[in-house]
This record gives sequence, C-alpha cells and structure tokens, in this order.
Amino acid sequence: MGNPRKTALSILMKIDNDNAYSNITLNNAIKASDLDERDVSFACAIVYGVLERKITLDYIISKFIKTKLNKIQPDVLNILRMGVFQIAYMDKVPDSAAVNECVKLAKKRNLFSATGFINGVLRSVSRAEGNYQLPDKKADKLSYYSVYYSCPQDIISLWLNSYGEEITENILQNLSGRPPVYVRVNTLKVTAENLEKDFETCGVSASPTDIIEDALVIKDTGSIESLALYSFGYFHVQDLSSQLCCKVLNPVSGDKVYDFCSAPGGKAFTIAQRMDNNGVINAFDLYDHKLKLIEAGAERLGIDIIKVGLRDAVCTEPLEKADKVLCDVPCSGLGIIRRKPEIRYKKDTGIDTLPQLQYDILSSCSDFVKVGGTLVYSTCTLNKKENNNNADKFLQEHPNFAPVPIDLGDMVKRVIDEPANQLTLFPNPQGSDGFFISVFKKIK
Repeated sequence: MGNPRKTALSILMKIDNDNAYSNITLNNAIKASDLDERDVSFACAIVYGVLERKITLDYIISKFIKTKLNKIQPDVLNILRMGVFQIAYMDKVPDSAAVNECVKLAKKRNLFSATGFINGVLRSVSRAEGNYQLPDKKADKLSYYSVYYSCPQDIISLWLNSYGEEITENILQNLSGRPPVYVRVNTLKVTAENLEKDFETCGVSASPTDIIEDALVIKDTGSIESLALYSFGYFHVQDLSSQLCCKVLNPVSGDKVYDFCSAPGGKAFTIAQRMDNNGVINAFDLYDHKLKLIEAGAERLGIDIIKVGLRDAVCTEPLEKADKVLCDVPCSGLGIIRRKPEIRYKKDTGIDTLPQLQYDILSSCSDFVKVGGTLVYSTCTLNKKENNNNADKFLQEHPNFAPVPIDLGDMVKRVIDEPANQLTLFPNPQGSDGFFISVFKKIK
C-alpha cells in the first residue's frame, strides 16, 4: 500500500521543479499510485492545502527558524510546509502524528541530517497553538492580506486598484478550498432530470442550479473519468462561467461557429449541444496534441459537427465568414486560482504582456465574423488590462462592431460598474470561477 504523504511530497516537488500545473500533476500521480480512496483524499488535501497556503505556511515556518527560507533544501522545506499545514489546518490529524510522519518522510528521502531540524521546527509550531503573530492589519494592510490569504502582494495590489477593498477581500476569501464541480448535461443523449437520477443511483450527489439550465453540481464523485456515466458521454465537466459564456454566444441550430484557442474543447462541446448537433463548429488550436483531445471528447459525447484545425489565433489567413466567433484567449488565469493554486506564485503570469497578444487575437478573429454575426471575447482572469480595457479598445478601433448588452437574468448580478456588453464574474463558494465576457455584433 502506498504512502499518501510520500505521494504528496513527490507531487509538490514536481510542481516546483517543472513549473507544472497541479491538477494535471496530481491526476497523473494518483493514477500511477496504489493509494486507496481514503489515502487519495488525504494526499489531495495536503497538496492543495500546501499550494493554497504556501505564503502563510512559509511565514509561520520563518517564525521558528534562524536561517532564511531560501537557504533550506527544497524537499526539506516542502516537508516542513506539509507538517505545518497538518498542524495548523487539519484538525483530524494529531500534531504528534504530523510531526512523526514528516520525520519518517525525511528519512525515506535520505534526508537524515535534516530530521532533527524538521522535528524541532514542527514541535515548536505545535507548541505555539496557533499564536503565529500575523502582520498587523491596520499598520500594514497589504502584508496582512498577503500572509492571511496566502497571496502575493502584487496581485492583491492589482485587485485593490481595480475593484476596491470589499471586492478584493471577497476574492481573497474564495481563493482557498475546493471549488464546486459543475457538469454540462449532454442534452443530445440525456435530460438534466434523468442524469441527476442516474448520478444518485451511482452514489454521486447531484443537484441543478438556478443560474443556468442543463447544469448540475456534483459531489462525492471520486474519479470522474472512472464513472460509467462519463464513459457513456452523458456529460462533460465545465464551470458555470464557461457555460454562461456559451449561452451569451447564443448559437442556434444550423450556425457556422469558429472557436479559437479551443482546447480542451469544453466550450465547443456545449456550443454543439446548444446547436442540437446541427451546423458546423471549427475548433482551432495551436497544438496538434490538443486538437486530439477535442476530437476524443467530441467522439465520447456523440458530437459530429466539430471540425478541428491547427491554427494560430493571430493568423490573418482568410476564412469563410461565420455566424458566431468565440475568442477565449490565453490569459493570466487569476480567476481560476482556486482550481490551480500554483498560478498565484508564478513569477511571470503575463499580467502586463498578455493584453497586447489578447487584443491581437480578438482583432484578427473579428475579420471572420459575417455582418449581423456575433463575436464573444472571454478570459478566465481578473485583470482589467486583459478584460475591460481590451474590450473598450476593440470598440474604439473597430467602428464596424457594436456592443451587445449581456442579460443573464436576476441570478447573475453585476458586481462592478462596467459597460452593458461586459460582464465580470467573481469567484464564490457556490458559483462560478473568476471570468470575463464581452459581446459584440458586426454591423457593417
């Protein structure tokens, strides 16, 4: 039987060393392990807990050592983080077990010279009983937010300047904890009502949402891909924000649709279902292996109107005009930190460099919208430079397009003051990820 702490440490080291995404690294490691379901849950809790709380954990560790953190061997530091997380945040794990298991883990990695150090630091943290003396909020608000919510100060400053303190603190409060899992019902094969019943039969808790039709939130899933309902093609996993984006595009049966930067294909799948699998969707991406993911997903779902194509989204090579064009552009990802917590620690998130690329993609793709057609620009980030500023600039420089007001009903309320054709969604425990949508119509 595998060791969940050993697995967790290996995952954390790979994420650090390879600059890898946590969700992909975690899924691959779990598949390759022989952990049972309980140990998988424990390993996941530690991995995501350490990633979500890294700044806080490092701050606590620094209070109990004389050396600088960057002088500590990386695997020793990650063992300390794992131990402090268990002591500070995992009530069901006795402090003594957290300390002893971390020492054992160090020995298994041949870190014998560090065992005394690890033991001493973790026992000191345990004796502190949660009294870690965080920065004073009144004296240094930025440092307090950074340590308390484990978020870099530059990102917090960006949000404070863009959205104000109340919204920023709400964003920070929703950075941690596992987000809800939403699925889009494949209406080509099953109704939402019947799929809900099918989930319950499989022991999976499922319930509809008032925010959008044909979406279910599911719990107690275990491995989603191992579910028979997944193999049957009855659903695909998709956050509410992406589903709302597809709704705003308003595809109808018989449309010709271009989906740029399409991989892994979730929006193309939802669009196809909204079109009753009638029409044409060209799903473009820059990498061939990503196109294969789209093709495999479409086949599983029984969708045959998606045609994949290798294409750079800024390419100006002519295409036939389309009824609907979706540009879900590469972005800094600040809206999905709770799904990929390592994003917040990346040295180059592209906050300052991406806006120009995004605008170039939007401008290029707009050439392929027919007169009377719809263009949707979207990101999964919370950064006005990437979002509102690009949308504003596009209208200023493209008089042949007009803004289209976004109205998703009373269940989706605007949080900030922005033009009617723009909508910023903020993360919350029961709702969507952070996301931005803007809609335009080609008028000439």
